[in-house]
Amino acid sequence: MKPFLRQQLERFPVRLQELDFFLSQPEVVDDIPRYRALTREHAEVTQVNGVYQRFLQRERDLAQAREMMEDPEMAEMAREEIATLDTEVPALEAELQALLLPKDPDDVRNTFLEIRAGTGGDESALFAGDLLRMYTRYAERQGWRTEIISESQGEVGGFKEVVLRVTGDATYGKLKFESGGHRVQRVPATESQGRIHTSACTVAALAEPDEAAAVQINPAELRIDTYRASGAGGQHVNKTDSAVRITHLPTGIVAECQDDRSQHRNKAKAMQVLVARIQEKERSERAAREAATRKGLIGSGDRSDRIRTYNFPQGRMTDHRINLTLYKLAAVMEGDLDEVVQALLLARRAEQLEELEVGMGAGRA
Repeated sequence: MKPFLRQQLERFPVRLQELDFFLSQPEVVDDIPRYRALTREHAEVTQVNGVYQRFLQRERDLAQAREMMEDPEMAEMAREEIATLDTEVPALEAELQALLLPKDPDDVRNTFLEIRAGTGGDESALFAGDLLRMYTRYAERQGWRTEIISESQGEVGGFKEVVLRVTGDATYGKLKFESGGHRVQRVPATESQGRIHTSACTVAALAEPDEAAAVQINPAELRIDTYRASGAGGQHVNKTDSAVRITHLPTGIVAECQDDRSQHRNKAKAMQVLVARIQEKERSERAAREAATRKGLIGSGDRSDRIRTYNFPQGRMTDHRINLTLYKLAAVMEGDLDEVVQALLLARRAEQLEELEVGMGAGRA
């Protein structure tokens, strides 16, 4: 184990003793918000410390087994013990590394996925529809639920813009890496010469805001318009102004919803999307300030970045951020995203670990 990680972990037994003391004090028990915060921290510290103590014990066991190798009568038993511990010790170390990395509190939240057609005209709109299908199928594989919040259909199919709400267990933690430019290379159905065209869409993954911690919006800074919903929906959509569009005047950010017959429910959903977009704007600006001297590997959220290419003639998907190429495009477009999502998560963890080490080095300096 790297020395800087061990130094970090040696703090946990001490902190656990401090927390035990604080939680035994009557004034802390009476302070409900502080008591809850300390209880949450106690659970987290207890988990890390428990794994660390197991790691230390296995390290001691490994050292003893290696000493036993010097005794011919114990050598065979020692070899078996070493073989087991040589697997268990690195696994515990990897678990500790993951536990030490900073956690994004939004990872557990639901997600709004915004897909917009970009360059490429009708073909781009068709690809936006393909991306919507890909994410919907991926959500089904994960046991998540999806609903379309708003949509603007393309002239020949697909979507100029569509907003998908994804609900389930920690959807944002896996979908947040999808923000960016998605490029497609293929022969469009309308291409008579068989030439390959390049089109693009942008995707933005937004964490659904926590109502308790959401940004506060002054109602006077909102313009709310109602209009008749377009698209499928029967005769009802032509009779009532149930669709809602909300504009946040200070930022110009707009959100709309037309999927429900109730204007009240559409307004509530549009408000959720609006708050999510405002929070994402604040998050992006904060990340840009924090990363002024370096460009992050993943998750910058810069929608102008080309993050991925889908090459249909070659059956290839390439994620440019981590130089990952998979030759199973048909499966990917059917929602088989597990391999790329896991690779992105591992790359992000490696980046965080490097940042942690650099931070420790700067602290010692």
